[in-house]
Amino acid sequence: MEIGNKIFTGLRGDKVVWAIVIILAVVSILVVYSSTGRIAYEQRGGNTEFYLIKQTMLVGFGLFLTWVCYSWNYINYSKLAPIMVVIAIPLLVYTLAFGLEINDARRWIGMPGLPITFQTSEFAKLALIIFIARTISAKQEYIADFKSAFLPIIFPVLVICLLIAPADLSSALLLFATSILMMFMGRVNAKYIILLFFLGIVAFAGLIIAGEFIPEIRVETWITRFRDFMTSADGGYQVTQSKIAIAQGELTGLGPGNSIQRNYLPAPYSDFVYAIIIEEYGLLLGGLGILGLYVLLFFRCVRMVTKSAKTFGAMVALGISLNIVLQALANMAVSVNLVPVTGLTLPMISMGGTSILFSSIAFGIILSVSRFIEKA
Repeated sequence: MEIGNKIFTGLRGDKVVWAIVIILAVVSILVVYSSTGRIAYEQRGGNTEFYLIKQTMLVGFGLFLTWVCYSWNYINYSKLAPIMVVIAIPLLVYTLAFGLEINDARRWIGMPGLPITFQTSEFAKLALIIFIARTISAKQEYIADFKSAFLPIIFPVLVICLLIAPADLSSALLLFATSILMMFMGRVNAKYIILLFFLGIVAFAGLIIAGEFIPEIRVETWITRFRDFMTSADGGYQVTQSKIAIAQGELTGLGPGNSIQRNYLPAPYSDFVYAIIIEEYGLLLGGLGILGLYVLLFFRCVRMVTKSAKTFGAMVALGISLNIVLQALANMAVSVNLVPVTGLTLPMISMGGTSILFSSIAFGIILSVSRFIEKA
């Protein structure tokens, strides 16, 4: 305990954000261990410790990446942004053409010689957010100019979002919304933002038309999920089981490891992990507590925006926090049937290697910004 206190007090940057990261990491290990009982019996012969050890190692390595990214001067991420975007685009193209198909979607590529997969959209999301922050900060003197400020942003936003959308529409829409909000906060001319929004609608319509001829574009899945949300009062099987879990949790929960709906919910350790959290820890501690952590993260990052001496630091912290919080809210909204099923994970909590690692990197960049703000 004393060693932990020394380490925590020795860390620089926003201590509240550090605390949020650590709490989310601990919750991730606990809830993933609890919610993987069925899959452990189906795939591992009842070896539930396998997923506990796997998630603990992933979270531990993720926290190490958080520390590494926090230790690096955040200005260096601005220098890397163009390279990251150049790498991200062909990676997404390769994933669409030759990626591994899991649950009828090509979102992953295999790592040569290793029994692990990599979700390229997670890298692309981070690359685009950092690139937008870099471009907005570099163009502040002529941010209202169409050719100099808007065009350098519009191309990578449309291309990356369009390449993510066929296999993962929810992530593409979330990233597109984050990009627009960043441009708005970066004082890009409102008429250009409206133009980008219109182009996004046109591109989405083009995807739907192309989906009639290209099976990799999951138009039928999008229509089915939207139809279920609009026509079914209960929200379909997944959402029904999620609402049962939330109802059983009541205010105080059934207790850690006592979830019943983990045996009936599809993907209780990823897409619907929030319902399991409420079932076990209750609406007060689990539901409102986790929601409060993400909201608090956003407000701490807004605080950084007001204190940052450099525009890039303010924009990158704002963009990353927006993406994390919007994704968290979307995941929670699915569990209570406020929006159609999306397939989005709960950042830093849901089981998933790429998601955990890039969430950790994202937190590390935010903490790097806060560290240099504190130092200044």
